[in-house]
Amino acid sequence: MVYAVVRAGGRQEKVSVGTIVVLDRLAAKIGDKVELPAVLLVDGDTVTTDAAKLSKVSVTAEVLGEERGPKIVIQKFKNKTGYKKRQGHRQDLTRVKVTGIK
Repeated sequence: MVYAVVRAGGRQEKVSVGTIVVLDRLAAKIGDKVELPAVLLVDGDTVTTDAAKLSKVSVTAEVLGEERGPKIVIQKFKNKTGYKKRQGHRQDLTRVKVTGIK
């Protein structure tokens, strides 16, 4: 089983060929191919962490669609002063499918 750990959007994701991953918003359209930088590569019994060898590894993925994450509610409150603040946030996400690890 070949898998790689890639850096995507400030996080690291473990992927193999055919894996569908949800990442932070990428500047790509649906159907585009994107390259993800590999941090670690496992090929059967060998584990590659050397930066020189990993620079030759390419992990390609295809953009399947864009979506939004769950609503997060941020509330601030200070007692006895009448201060209340409510704010919401939904993260923009991109769904990609890994098509190759070379």
